[in-house]
Amino acid sequence: MSESIETTIQVRAKDLLEQEEVRCVMGYERGPRGDVRPAFIYQAEDAERLVWNQECSQNLMVYLHDRKRPLRKGEEPPRVAIVAKPCDVRALNVLLHEEQVARERVFVIGIACPGMWENGAGSELQARCRRCKERVPVLYDTLVGEPPEVKDVEEDWADLAELEAMTAEERLAFWVKEFQRCLRCYACRQACPGCYCFECVAEQVDPAWVGIAIDLPEVFFYHVMRAYHLAGRCVECDACERACPVGIPLSLLNRKFAKEVADLFDYRPGGDPETRPPLATFKRDEDLPL
Repeated sequence: MSESIETTIQVRAKDLLEQEEVRCVMGYERGPRGDVRPAFIYQAEDAERLVWNQECSQNLMVYLHDRKRPLRKGEEPPRVAIVAKPCDVRALNVLLHEEQVARERVFVIGIACPGMWENGAGSELQARCRRCKERVPVLYDTLVGEPPEVKDVEEDWADLAELEAMTAEERLAFWVKEFQRCLRCYACRQACPGCYCFECVAEQVDPAWVGIAIDLPEVFFYHVMRAYHLAGRCVECDACERACPVGIPLSLLNRKFAKEVADLFDYRPGGDPETRPPLATFKRDEDLPL
């Protein structure tokens, strides 16, 4: 199945480039060591470099930020094509809602996704995939692959049960233990499609809102601040956690915020292109279950 999907992606990418419908196709390729990495294809003859399998974990929407840099007067941003899993497309919808990307500038090659492996071929699916009920993107220009059967889906929010059962003191001790390992490398921020500020408040110097020391209070402030900024926007792609070099379970923090937003507003970020994010709207008579 993955071979036929891979061939279809290559053919579609080649056609888009030959017909000059897009300037670049963003997808996946094999690196020198055999691992899967992002690929940026500009020439039709290079489309054969594109691959597809259950190791294509990266959320490529993060690279759309580089396509909206300041242009010359009168210059239009280049149109690009992007290979996208269902969770990737949810990230795109968030960017569309926030007017960070123009829909007409992105051609979406949607993939019917069976889920991504945790540690290479044949291993168990990643945690995000084990609880995913959405195997087909909610938005695409062309769809590749047949929707796979969804079975043995884990209960949503089950991973939060242990954390929520802790006392406040136990939760504090848990996060102190985790955040003590943080290097302040910002890999989590760089991997996140929802973190797109040209100047991050964590590195702003005038005024300086967050210190840069690897000091527990500063580390706490950074991670909690980032989680608040992503509340109602995080699509639970877990790119931040996979990028973390010391394995901090950042998805637990982000999913706790996501659960609160879901309970309060019955909203899932990126799921419906037409629904406005609740934290970006105001209703005078809104009745919240507080």
